[in-house]
Amino acid sequence: MKPDMFKLPVSILIGLGFPAEVRGVMDAYRHLGEWPASQRDGAHSVALKACSAALRGEIEAETARGLFAAFAEKHDLLAPEINGIVASRLRRDKDPHVL
Repeated sequence: MKPDMFKLPVSILIGLGFPAEVRGVMDAYRHLGEWPASQRDGAHSVALKACSAALRGEIEAETARGLFAAFAEKHDLLAPEINGIVASRLRRDKDPHVL
């Protein structure tokens, strides 16, 4: 695995709510760079600096991943886990008492 790749991707919602997987530091850095300047805040700054440091090899990619995921969560960008949605639907199909 390349040193700038995440062990697990961060799934975010982009555009009109389409899911996208951010698989590495460069992807995260690119998404942060495209974030509107008027909406940039402290979480954005920290995540961007962490990605920049990870690209230079100063910190681990997983550290940058955590900060990017925190930024995405703060801004409601994290995509819901599909496995959890499918599992909850399967349970409803089996139990007629669950709405």
